Amino acid sequence: MAEDGRLARFLRTRLRSAGRQVEEARSAFGRARESARADLPTDDEGRARIVCRRYAEERAVELVEGRPACYEADHPDCEGCAEDVAAGRVETW
Repeated sequence: MAEDGRLARFLRTRLRSAGRQVEEARSAFGRARESARADLPTDDEGRARIVCRRYAEERAVELVEGRPACYEADHPDCEGCAEDVAAGRVETW
């Protein structure tokens, strides 16, 4: 009986671990796909490598609906950055 419980626990932990890995891979793939659509260089995790206009620093950011995740509506620098990402002319590193 004790072996059955250990086997079930072992299988459960392995399946959870595999599920987490699948979700991480799916997430990284989605980020890379968004960056590829914008034709931007990416880091190892699939985030777009851009130079932030607002803070003048290099950043690796996810793209959400074609905009950097750090995008803040109604901020002129962020608006310009989002337009440049969409046009494919944003500064990268």
